[in-house]
Amino acid sequence: MRLDQLPLRQPAYITTIDWDRLSPAEGRRLRELGFHEGVAVEVRHHSGLFRSGPIACQVGRMTIALRRALASAIAVQPGA
Repeated sequence: MRLDQLPLRQPAYITTIDWDRLSPAEGRRLRELGFHEGVAVEVRHHSGLFRSGPIACQVGRMTIALRRALASAIAVQPGA
């Protein structure tokens, strides 16, 4: 399942990140924000009409807004 498909408030872990789909700057920024394999993540909010806007997700104690294109490059496994 991709991060952009994860239901709200369902805990999950990042299984893989498709770094090839991201630009070097986007990949560097995600790493700086703590997006790595094995990290716990939770979607807190979908914005935009029909869930077409950015996604607010929690990584650790931070809430981070991601574009859907970035979120779709992150594979997650639901679970506590």
